[in-house]
Amino acid sequence: MPRTLKVAAAQLGPIHLTSKREEVVSRMITLLRSASKLGAQLVLFPETAFTTFFPRHLINSQEELDSYFDSTDTITSAPNTKPLFDEAKTLGIDISVGFAERTTDGKGYNTSVYFSAKKGEIIAKYRKVHLPGTKEPFANPDAVNQLEKRYFEPGNLGFTAFRTPDLIPDAAKKRSGIKEHGKGDPIMGMMICNDRRWAEGWRCYGLQGVEVILCGYNTAGFAPDLWGTRKPMTPKEAERDAVFHHKLVMQGNSYMNSCFSISAAKAGMEDGKYDLIGGSCITTPEGHVIAEAKTKDDEIIFAEIDLEDCRQGKEKTFDFDRHRRVDQYGPITVQTGVVEPELL
Repeated sequence: MPRTLKVAAAQLGPIHLTSKREEVVSRMITLLRSASKLGAQLVLFPETAFTTFFPRHLINSQEELDSYFDSTDTITSAPNTKPLFDEAKTLGIDISVGFAERTTDGKGYNTSVYFSAKKGEIIAKYRKVHLPGTKEPFANPDAVNQLEKRYFEPGNLGFTAFRTPDLIPDAAKKRSGIKEHGKGDPIMGMMICNDRRWAEGWRCYGLQGVEVILCGYNTAGFAPDLWGTRKPMTPKEAERDAVFHHKLVMQGNSYMNSCFSISAAKAGMEDGKYDLIGGSCITTPEGHVIAEAKTKDDEIIFAEIDLEDCRQGKEKTFDFDRHRRVDQYGPITVQTGVVEPELL
């Protein structure tokens, strides 16, 4: 039987240092309403969706820095974020949204949450594991910095899949006694930006039977100090590669873990200097992009998906139970850096 879902990525165009929180939330609500008109049941917003991507800046003022952070305990009720969650509840649309989280002990995390409209509450939280960049700015004054290691701790919640209630009619429940895979409420997982490049996180989710990966991101179109280059590249060439690599990892890992993926970007030129790639897309378990952004502005990317399409890969080519050989994968969990074979 089909297990269909109507899903959307809500891409956001430029958000500047001078952008007001109220203005950004208003734009997000407009996107949410547009998705509602298409019948969306779930909408994904980008990484650090409520503000500009502040980790590119060296911020010495604690007051200014604190203005970019929110608390998970209050994000659904704080005046400058509550309207989005209220609108999601009114429209009956689940949302996943990224933000900078400050905990009660003062630590910062790059976080995303999943809000169930029917329940009216956050049912899952994820903290970005793979923090890119540096702790100190590059010496090059014109460099595009990535200071997440300065402002955030590495995520400590792991890659924990979760089920989303009230999206699939007649989904099997624990009380039903049905033990077949692929019959219950949708199984989802969250990633943030750089996490999508690391196969280990995808496989952790794949081993939990994940059916949809939600990934918000902010990816620079031109950042040679951050990436390194084999040869000099123009900004246009670099952006082309960045979009290619984004789709490559979403398509490849969706295929290798037999799941759909939804990716939502921040896009466009922020503060007249920082160009973000866009490229938001929805990908199938066979690795095909079935919907993608056409602009670098605010845009809804929408598709109707059938979670039953995950079954072929999970039960044939990537039937982990029959084909995985964990006795051969030791270095993956005990080794971080490269250890080369001895020199000849």
